[in-house]
Amino acid sequence: MSDTTIDTTALGEKIVAVIKTIYDPEIPVDIYELGLIYDVFVNEDYDVKILMTLTTPNCPVAETLPLEVEEKVKSIKDVNDAEVEITFDPPWSQELMSEEAKLELGML
Repeated sequence: MSDTTIDTTALGEKIVAVIKTIYDPEIPVDIYELGLIYDVFVNEDYDVKILMTLTTPNCPVAETLPLEVEEKVKSIKDVNDAEVEITFDPPWSQELMSEEAKLELGML
């Protein structure tokens, strides 16, 4: 076993870059800019856990969106495994959107 520490910052940036390729089907903004990703954890085994929410509990993509996030994050070379946990605490609100997302949607 090597003593190399993983560059979680660089891996985190890769994970965010991949997440930014995933869009909410009803809003032309990626799920990261929408504020749906609450947290990303990476452990020493390169296992990734993503805490995310949906715009509503009965979101039409509630079944498929978390799977898409898992699959795309697992496709990153340095990632061993990925798991998405859905939470509605705190519930999503428009305040969680980035300035870029608000601008894109004409809210600024």
